Amino acid sequence: MPEFNPGNVLIYLYQLLGWWLGTLGIPAPIVVLIQLLVSIISVGAFALLLPIFTIWLERKVAGRFQDRLGPNRVGPYGLFQSFADVFKLLTKEDITPAGADKVVFNLAPMLTVLSVVTIWAVVPFASTMVGANINVGVLYIVAISGLGTISIMMGGWSSNNKFALLGAFRTAAQLVAYEVPMIIVLLVPVMLAGSMGVQDIVNAQGTAWFIVMAPVAGLIFFITSIAEIGRAPFDLLEAESEIVAGFHIEYTGMKFGMWMLGEFLHAFTICVLTAVLFLGGWQGPFAKEVPVLGIVYFLLKSFGMYFIVIWVRSTFPRIRIDHLHAFNWKVLVPVSLAAVVLTALVDKLVTTYLPGAGDVVRATALLAANVIGVLALLGIFRQGAHAERERLEGGRDASHGEAAHHDEPGEPGAAHASAH
Repeated sequence: MPEFNPGNVLIYLYQLLGWWLGTLGIPAPIVVLIQLLVSIISVGAFALLLPIFTIWLERKVAGRFQDRLGPNRVGPYGLFQSFADVFKLLTKEDITPAGADKVVFNLAPMLTVLSVVTIWAVVPFASTMVGANINVGVLYIVAISGLGTISIMMGGWSSNNKFALLGAFRTAAQLVAYEVPMIIVLLVPVMLAGSMGVQDIVNAQGTAWFIVMAPVAGLIFFITSIAEIGRAPFDLLEAESEIVAGFHIEYTGMKFGMWMLGEFLHAFTICVLTAVLFLGGWQGPFAKEVPVLGIVYFLLKSFGMYFIVIWVRSTFPRIRIDHLHAFNWKVLVPVSLAAVVLTALVDKLVTTYLPGAGDVVRATALLAANVIGVLALLGIFRQGAHAERERLEGGRDASHGEAAHHDEPGEPGAAHASAH
């Protein structure tokens, strides 16, 4: 029987399950397989059940932002409101359009949930808890995230509805565009950690979080992640005021609920990824000695980022479609490229010319480079805004001068003006 360790309860339960199955005479390979299946089901169940709480939390926090109470009727503090919503969706009629491609139509909402849940396979919850510590974890996350875009295209295309199809095309344009700066800035934590393994990236943040070393990259990753899930102010995926309800207009019942489940789960998952890649993940005081504390730190950071996501959604208006793409291609893409080049250059200079420097000197140099880069960027933006303002004012003055020239005394316009 394994020795009980109060600081590592989940690992103890994992070992206890293996010991108990061994006492039943089950062969060792089957025991390992059962342990893996139980672990996978546990992580998947946690991810799938988490939106029940986060939806309630988002409603309550958004209610406070908007000076209202939020759900407060079903259960104490409205805690059972999400369960009531699930029951409502389960009892609603499930309709499939007559002209729809039924296989693709029914597969799309399941694929969107699957694309989010499988990301959690490489998320490290603590120093001793990670589902699959693969050495290409970041690449795995990028690849799996692409399934969400494919599922949206499947749902819009198979619905046999012109509005769903247009919504799916608009979604593809947005998601593919914002994936470009997001993938570019993911090179920054990979370079700083010297590995694509997610657990290795967390371990590399023992002295300083990457948000300190590369705040610009962290901010771009967070912004593009919000755009990737299509939440306000980037919610052009649905845009009810413009194109009905977007790609999922034909979905009803629990299939519609699965689209919403994927959206809310993805909203929390991007917070988890931000915490892992830029906020140290489970790193914190005594996290290595007491792995349970690592889980606490990990969840606190993730929910802290989720509060910011709710804050942004509750306060910012929707961005116009042309402004949305201009912001991506004209601002985020060049800035993300500059952030990668700047980080690589400064990090190489520090390791080459200050070989004995510690992590503190390295973090300070990278932070100073990011601050200088942001100041230079603000200067460029200010010059651009000044030039644009002069252009507009010059055009306005020219139009006024032309109007005054046409309204000289003796002309019909001047006579009409003097009569008034």
